[in-house]
Amino acid sequence: MMKLGFGLYRHMLNDQHYKFAKQCGATHLVIHLVDYFGHNKDSADQPVGGRDGWGRAGNPDKIWSYEELAAIKKDINAHGLELEAIENFDPAHWHDVLLDGPKKKHQMANLKQLIRDVGKAGIPVFGYNFSLAGVAGRSQGPYARGEAISVGMEGSDDTPIPNGMVWNMVYDENAPEGTLPRISHAELWSRLQYFLDEILPVAEEAGVKMAAHPDDPPLPYIRNTPRLVYHPEMYQKLIDMHPSPSNTLEFCLGSIAEMAGGDVYEATEAYSKQGKIGYVHFRNVVGKAPHYRESFVDEGDIDMLRILKILKQNNFDGVLIPDHTPQMACGAPWHAGMAYAMGYMKAALSLLEGPYGEKP
Repeated sequence: MMKLGFGLYRHMLNDQHYKFAKQCGATHLVIHLVDYFGHNKDSADQPVGGRDGWGRAGNPDKIWSYEELAAIKKDINAHGLELEAIENFDPAHWHDVLLDGPKKKHQMANLKQLIRDVGKAGIPVFGYNFSLAGVAGRSQGPYARGEAISVGMEGSDDTPIPNGMVWNMVYDENAPEGTLPRISHAELWSRLQYFLDEILPVAEEAGVKMAAHPDDPPLPYIRNTPRLVYHPEMYQKLIDMHPSPSNTLEFCLGSIAEMAGGDVYEATEAYSKQGKIGYVHFRNVVGKAPHYRESFVDEGDIDMLRILKILKQNNFDGVLIPDHTPQMACGAPWHAGMAYAMGYMKAALSLLEGPYGEKP
């Protein structure tokens, strides 16, 4: 049976948000440990990120420890919730794995230790996005129903990334002037191959599933850097590069629906049938990249009930999270948007799992 959860950013890992999740009926959490909001602690919405990025990356000399992971999991469990996944490495910990830089092997060794500790702490999934630009080139505006503030895209951004930045975060404030050199798609896939070949055997031994996020926004190039998974079929290439039970997908419905080619229902069918979906970002959009809008779960281009039926037919029993949602016009915009999404998801899942779910 599918499970429902929330995604929480690092500054939300506290009693208030755990209680909120439990009160909404969630049973699982997907958490971020990267501090995207170091420059804006008051924000509860998703980071959008301009050309200057989301601020400084973390401490390059300190990976997240087993003790830290275990303490967070213990606190979450104490609130009657399960910790399903950690989402994203800190750019400070793997920038040279992404960039094929001189610290690549040292950083890879640290990533392996991190995955061992994730497994030791009993956390089953680790999501990642193998991308140089990361989630870039988006805008924010009154894009959703009733002029709710949401995120979208108004066209591609070809501004080169400055040296010392990767995945929207600055890892070296003293980097020499200049920008990242343009590389080919083949070169980026080669870097991914190295990463998969190194990390997947460790993940298998640790009992951790690595879950790859598709590109967001899904374009061939953004900020003068190539992208990996900007068409649903490219997920298959990633899976086939290193066959492993630990090589799975962070299945973002919004990103897949934004792709100019392919079909979100066919992709859901193909990858759920293979048992390759680690967890699902259950969110909706209107339009295709580079012109799209993130919408409320019930107003976008995706028939979300149809997605749930496909997942059920293929025996997907993992976690669905709203990931992010438009902000609602009230004193708690993030909480209201998330509660609305969770209410929809709980009702839809109850309908599907109940007697009505068997009818055509």
